[in-house]
Amino acid sequence: MKYYNRILLLAMVVGITVSCADALFADYKTEKPESLKKYEYLNEYGDLKTYIDRISHPDFKLGTGVTVSDFLKQDLVYTLTVNNYDDVTAGNAMKYSSCVDAKGNMDFGTVKKFVKTAKETGISIYGHTLCWHSQQQNAYLNGLIADKEPEPVPGSSEIALHIKTSKPQANVWDWELYYDLDESLIANQEYTISVRMKASSAIIFPFWPGKKDGSDTQYGAGTFSAGEQWSTNTFTFTPSADIDRLRFCFGLFGGDLYFDDLTLTAAGSDRNLIINSTFEESKDLSRWSKASWIDFTYGIEEVQESGFVLTNVYILEDDFSSGTAMMGWGNNSTRQVIDGVHQMTNSSEVNPWEAQAGYDFSAPLTEGTTYFLKMKIKGSVAGSIGAAFQKPDGFAGRGDFPSIPITTEWEEVTVFTNCTGDAATRILFNYGKYVGTIYIDDLSIYWQKSGNTIPLTPEEKEEILTNELERWIKGMLESCGGYVKAWDVVNEPISGKDSDGDGYYDLQSASQTDDNGVSGENFYWQDYLGDDYARIPIKFARKYFAEFGGNPDELKLFINDYNLESDWDQNKKLKSLIHWIERWESDGETKVDGIGTQMHVSYYMNPATQASKENAIINMFTLLASTSKLIKITELDMGIVDATGETILTENLTDEMQQNMSDFYQFIIEKYFEIIPVAQQYGITHWSPTDSPSENSFWRKGQPIGLWDLNYNRKPVYVGFLEGLKNGTASK
Repeated sequence: MKYYNRILLLAMVVGITVSCADALFADYKTEKPESLKKYEYLNEYGDLKTYIDRISHPDFKLGTGVTVSDFLKQDLVYTLTVNNYDDVTAGNAMKYSSCVDAKGNMDFGTVKKFVKTAKETGISIYGHTLCWHSQQQNAYLNGLIADKEPEPVPGSSEIALHIKTSKPQANVWDWELYYDLDESLIANQEYTISVRMKASSAIIFPFWPGKKDGSDTQYGAGTFSAGEQWSTNTFTFTPSADIDRLRFCFGLFGGDLYFDDLTLTAAGSDRNLIINSTFEESKDLSRWSKASWIDFTYGIEEVQESGFVLTNVYILEDDFSSGTAMMGWGNNSTRQVIDGVHQMTNSSEVNPWEAQAGYDFSAPLTEGTTYFLKMKIKGSVAGSIGAAFQKPDGFAGRGDFPSIPITTEWEEVTVFTNCTGDAATRILFNYGKYVGTIYIDDLSIYWQKSGNTIPLTPEEKEEILTNELERWIKGMLESCGGYVKAWDVVNEPISGKDSDGDGYYDLQSASQTDDNGVSGENFYWQDYLGDDYARIPIKFARKYFAEFGGNPDELKLFINDYNLESDWDQNKKLKSLIHWIERWESDGETKVDGIGTQMHVSYYMNPATQASKENAIINMFTLLASTSKLIKITELDMGIVDATGETILTENLTDEMQQNMSDFYQFIIEKYFEIIPVAQQYGITHWSPTDSPSENSFWRKGQPIGLWDLNYNRKPVYVGFLEGLKNGTASK
């Protein structure tokens, strides 16, 4: 399941032989609404697990999913669980991201309490899950396999100008350092400036040469950028007047900034106009100065030399030669490409976000990484626009760039920001406040990496991640102490695509996804451990289950996936899963004990559609039975869809619809027992005992998926479910 809704279980208490609400609040006599009176017959039924014929089905387990924190309170959820079920699955508490923090520290305290409470109660736990691409600590895992940076050579250093500021200021001119030239630069003469830089964090700042008296400042002459490793900035500029002062304006930066190897040459000349350009001739700072009221320090000192060079890694480059304009919308604004230049026209002033243009990326940005936006830009009038990264799902912001100035002349602008969250797959330009036409060319987005880093080999990445997977599984199995005897050892491995044309769906990967979430939230172990990656968690699970007190003969490892009952592809996903399991087991050592089918189904009011769904379920059970493996329905719940294909919400549910859903539950459960041989029947887990709330729910929001409603009253589907159990397990 993609998103487990913890709210579904917050107040479930049905219990014993009567409706939970009746049991808990018997002292409070109120007149029941007519809508409830007609369902009073449901209170005459017993608990779900009492309808299983244990003589003919001694190994069958009836389960439910719980929010572990609620279960540990040992009140409402606990009572419901132990009275109605044999088995319990943690919604989230046993997943990697719930036990491993952003720095890789593991904490199994909650898991240990969960196991202890379940053990004392005598209810079994179905483990969910040991290896999955979702709900990982992506930044930590990616950090494990990031490129290596060699250590600086011991004793290696260089002399440089060190500028030390406190915190970032409001304006670029709030921190300024001047270099006064011995001879003036000549108007309309082209000059080249070059400087090596590094900084304690990423920085971009403008270069404003001018006169010592403050006049004739050449705004927009160029831009410097620096990162944590040394890099060289080189560009040309042409002063419009005779000038004698270089102004470096870094007011938006707070930290340490270093200059070295500063050169300034006129076109056609190699004579350096900078005195003591390497800062090694002397510590004379007489040509360097700052305003007396500006509070930062600078000096010449020895700096550890690493030799690193930053390189740009581009995620987007567009010179608009294709003629394709950015996507966009809002305020009747227009976007077009004319003669290789992108034009955006906005005719009236509105909020910035009411006129937008941008791009969607093929892969999400990396959270915490600094990204640079560089482009040439001008406008029909002077002004500014904004730019920001976004997570399209929910339109969440993921990092705002500084305001982008626009003049009526072409200017090259570079700004940067950090990606502040996951799943950032879009950049937007917000130009609703700008009235006129904006012209853009040579647009790029990039991040910087050290040119001297050493990429890990595929073999090194595989080794590192194998060790991490072992560390995780060892910790989890140790915390369970041999009590959890069944696991989703690998969860949701199969995509819905067959790229190689072999007739089977490929494994999921960063480039081949098949999930209802966002791929940027995922970390695909299989991308680094290879197509046979499932063998690794299986091996570790068996090793550490035995090592920490479990009987190896009792451990059952399942491969779990969803849409195995799919009718649109004739159960191709299940056929593909079986194919992959056969491949994994072909080494003669790997053993998969069972297959889990999630079955997040819906009843369809269109008779033809419903018949197709039912036939696909029969086909699924038939295929599963043919594997001779244990078969478990792991996450069963049900919605309902009208004849036009629209989802029906709980508030619109009729008695007839409820009965249809009840009959469908009975059909599914009876077919499970009919088609799956007794020896293969491991169990059924109902995933969402109550209906999904219409607010604050991330799983089938507002849908009637429960056996109980949100007021803890049994629903007609309760009868269909128990009749399926009773009829299915009845001794033949």
